[in-house]
Amino acid sequence: MSQEIRSLEPKALWNKFADLNAVPRPSKKEERVIKFMKDFGESLGLETIEDEVGNVIIRKPATAGMEDRKPIVMQSHLDMVHQKNNDTVFDFDTQGIDMYVDGDWVKAKGTTLGADNGLGVATIMAILESDSIAHPNLEALFTIDEETGMTGAQGLKGGLLKGEILLNLDTEEDDEIGVGCAGGIDVTATGSYNEQPVSKDGYKAYKIEVKGLQGGHSGMQIHEGLGNANKIMNRLLYAVIEDIKIAEIDGGSLRNAIPRESVAVVVLKSDKEEVLLNVLKALSETIKKEYKTMEPDLKMVFTETDSPKNVMPFEAQVQLVKALYAAHNGVYRMSADIKDLVETSNNIARVIVKDGNIKVGCLTRSSVESSKMDLANALKSTFELAGCEVEFSGSYPGWTPNMDSAILKVMVPIYEQLNNGEKPHVAACHAGLECGILGQNYPEMDMISFGPNIKGAHSPDERAQISSAQKYWNFVLEILKNIPKKA
Repeated sequence: MSQEIRSLEPKALWNKFADLNAVPRPSKKEERVIKFMKDFGESLGLETIEDEVGNVIIRKPATAGMEDRKPIVMQSHLDMVHQKNNDTVFDFDTQGIDMYVDGDWVKAKGTTLGADNGLGVATIMAILESDSIAHPNLEALFTIDEETGMTGAQGLKGGLLKGEILLNLDTEEDDEIGVGCAGGIDVTATGSYNEQPVSKDGYKAYKIEVKGLQGGHSGMQIHEGLGNANKIMNRLLYAVIEDIKIAEIDGGSLRNAIPRESVAVVVLKSDKEEVLLNVLKALSETIKKEYKTMEPDLKMVFTETDSPKNVMPFEAQVQLVKALYAAHNGVYRMSADIKDLVETSNNIARVIVKDGNIKVGCLTRSSVESSKMDLANALKSTFELAGCEVEFSGSYPGWTPNMDSAILKVMVPIYEQLNNGEKPHVAACHAGLECGILGQNYPEMDMISFGPNIKGAHSPDERAQISSAQKYWNFVLEILKNIPKKA
């Protein structure tokens, strides 16, 4: 890891981020980072506990003169999204993130950076370690598994936390103060088919690749018009569906990442090879023109390959491709109450067809529960018409905005004072923050979310802005000094 990261200002923040990023921390495999955080708390002589599901809570008494302020909770999640470029050799289970400085940005070499939510975690660690930063009674809450189900937040018991104000450090725009977020639900369609053998005589096999897409956060970036590799692949297959046999499809990766790549293996009749390739290549050029502004590196590649042993039956492949074409992807509804806020969306995140089995994974988000279920049911109906079984899982609630929040009224003037009168953007976001879930067991807790500029989260293009981290750090310190007094 480059030593230049540790030389950045504020050093307290970046050094803790470097320490954290040396620890592998994939979602659902957080054992090492849980131990790391417990060892850290105990090394400071602070009360440190691990709850039933693996969340870590570290308590630090108020600094002198701050004992009469409301107790606070500072919260971030320990896990990170693991994505890498195809040509990057990297083992997320054993290696720490390899970071470097590029101008005003910290980036990772071919992988996600982990700034989401590592900079929030590092902020809290730096405050816990400091003997000079003023703050009230503090509970540091480090949750697990935020990125793949929010099971840490869901498993946190009521009554464990004593804080009256929660500062969630998981927002990715430094001029934004978050007061609400979307809920979500996983929609998973599964099916099976009887494989059919392929005759080698008179047929040729081709590998179709969709690659070079940016990917990104399936909540925060769903409105940007980014390409979804699964939908683009399906569009190609649909164009020639009457004259091919599908052997395999493998598209996308994580439920909360916009798919960057998809690969399919198909078989076609040798005497139609030239015609079909011409159709696919012409369509690929059309698609590239459509996406030339947002996805300048998009590529669709058609390569002859070894013939597979088996393929899908014709009827099954037609049903699947038509269902994927009909299934909604992207923005479903904009909010009628909050300007420019995506209310409801869907990400067709994962498509796997192999060995007689079909699996399609979607993440549906909405700040309105009824709208979330409306879109989920639309997807369910679409895939059931194709003969699939559909399961709903991992449902979590949104966070309803409270514009009368006491901590919001403290933070807005502080932001303006620090930034020459510039007003912050007070808004709800379309990401799935943990505040909505935590609020179920702590309904009286006053919650707010903020953070530094992080771009390209959930993709290997993830980057954190150095100047923004300094701005954010100063904001954090002033907020801690100005926590309201107890009633």
